[in-house]
Amino acid sequence: MNIIQRQVLLGLAISLTLLTFMVGVFFFAFPLNDWSLLWSRKIVDLPFILFATFASILIGLVFGFSSGVYWRKQLDQVETGLSQIGQGRPVEAANGKTKTQEFEGIWLHLEKVQQHISEQTKLSQKLANEKAENQEKRIQKVVSEERNRLARELHDSVSQQLFAASMLMSAVNESTDTGERKQLKLVEEMIHQSQLEMRALLLHLRPVALKGKTLEEGIKELLVELSQKVPLEIDWKLEPIPLKKGVEDHLFRILQESVSNTLRHAKANVLEVICIEREGTVLMRVVDDGVGFDVKTSKAGSYGLQNMHERALELGGTLKIISVPNKGTRLEVRIPVIREGEEKDD
Repeated sequence: MNIIQRQVLLGLAISLTLLTFMVGVFFFAFPLNDWSLLWSRKIVDLPFILFATFASILIGLVFGFSSGVYWRKQLDQVETGLSQIGQGRPVEAANGKTKTQEFEGIWLHLEKVQQHISEQTKLSQKLANEKAENQEKRIQKVVSEERNRLARELHDSVSQQLFAASMLMSAVNESTDTGERKQLKLVEEMIHQSQLEMRALLLHLRPVALKGKTLEEGIKELLVELSQKVPLEIDWKLEPIPLKKGVEDHLFRILQESVSNTLRHAKANVLEVICIEREGTVLMRVVDDGVGFDVKTSKAGSYGLQNMHERALELGGTLKIISVPNKGTRLEVRIPVIREGEEKDD
């Protein structure tokens, strides 16, 4: 039962109770000699007793409905404010929205909570930026050289051998009987999956970081390279968004992890990537049409998913994953944008 229904029932109960009480007091003070007057006396062609009852019910309905609508609006405004806080968006000013002292106090507390979260977000992003810059200066050269060496060896040896095996199996399938072809087809599918696993591993190893590129440039280069190497239809929509290096690095690594999971597990045919800015928030969305998975079960035991959640949380943002078996997976990251001017004002 919603608040409007409760207020309507409350209004009816109050109006009928008040009617009963007033009628009882009136008849006690001025007893009627002829009770038939209650039915014989008419107002607007209705007996007095029916008119008084209907009028009381109507007053109760109007009062209950109007009060229910009023309180519903107040609660909707509070719910909107909480939703805005949860999404990392600024809470709209409550001035003029409410006339009750209690709700004004609630809005004041909401604004204080939003301000506290905003300050924590700025601090988290600042620490993430400093951490990324310091860490990159210390280990970028060594890690980059080692990763590139491993990637070259894997590409030149294992990856090439898998490709050759796949071509050989395709040729054998065309020249064998139907009975043997099924088993060889399974072997070919295993080799194909191994190729995807290898490409996902290479994606983890290379590229290591944005290496001086903007987030838009890094994502575009990554997706163009993937579209040339994997049997996926890849679509993307990217906007130039000025962000600090630490934020760009975290978002790029979340994308790498997500795309790697798609290659390894999704068995998808289509991959869509969006990275745009709307209402002071960076929105990065990765969608595939693969086999999907159980989000609750996987989140508890997957290091990759946990790592992505931690990266988004470190930037003061949110990460949401929606997956439906046999219908695909949708990953959505929202990060509040903190500009230089906003930090100086603080």
